[in-house]
Amino acid sequence: MVGKILRIIIQAPIKLSMIGMRRGPHIWRYYMYKHLSEVFDSVVIEKDSKVLAISGSERLCKVMGFNEEQLTIADYPEYNILDLNFPDESFDFIISDQVLEHIDGNPQLAIDESLRVLKPGGIAVHTTCFIQQIHWGPEDLWRFSPSALKYLCQGFGEIIDCSGWGNRFIWPYIWLGLRFQGIPEASWHPINKLATYNEKVWPAVTWIVARK
Repeated sequence: MVGKILRIIIQAPIKLSMIGMRRGPHIWRYYMYKHLSEVFDSVVIEKDSKVLAISGSERLCKVMGFNEEQLTIADYPEYNILDLNFPDESFDFIISDQVLEHIDGNPQLAIDESLRVLKPGGIAVHTTCFIQQIHWGPEDLWRFSPSALKYLCQGFGEIIDCSGWGNRFIWPYIWLGLRFQGIPEASWHPINKLATYNEKVWPAVTWIVARK
């Protein structure tokens, strides 16, 4: 009870400081989405590109410049990334955003399946987590460092980008119950600075962009 009251008291000025400000995604995705958007600035996306969006990954697809008409939505449980019901070489891109940690099976099979459905030269983007609390999805089974993602993607021809974001100072912010608050875009704001400060050895989220 004391902890809850303390959180509410500390939350209040932080929330007030962000009122009326333009905001981006919450803290788990803010840095990652901006980084991946920059990575995709140099990726050619054709008007007829076919994109497979796995289990709620449409938001990341939009960040990277895809439109709704290009997307094929493959949500679990109708679709399972371990055994996608699509022919070989069907898509130019496959995107999974915070999916791999929830796979009820061998993650290597999921990566191999994403490789199978990509056309030659196609690109896979997989984001996931490393240092995070257990969360719903419906199960939470795995954690991946950037090195682990590179290991899983050895079958790809090229690793375009592989990294992570996190720092030691986000945990009090998470404890306060502010995890899903949109991050203010103003670079001077302390919460923006928290969301963009990156310590490579403390990755909360990780990702890989790989070309077939």
